[in-house]
Amino acid sequence: MRGTTLLINEDHTVTVLENISRDVYEVLACQDVTQELYCTIDDREVCFGSIAKVVWCENTIDWDYGY
Repeated sequence: MRGTTLLINEDHTVTVLENISRDVYEVLACQDVTQELYCTIDDREVCFGSIAKVVWCENTIDWDYGY
């Protein structure tokens, strides 16, 4: 299953990861959000820094709708 993962940053900005497997979301969600988050996407180690919240959205987000 693939979907969109939203990372709510400490400064209230949002990082959007589209077409991400549920496994990558679960790796991010199980980490301590007060620490820097790490995961592997497309065989690359990625660091997202300190995140306030991790949210999963199944499927994709319709950006034309006005989100």
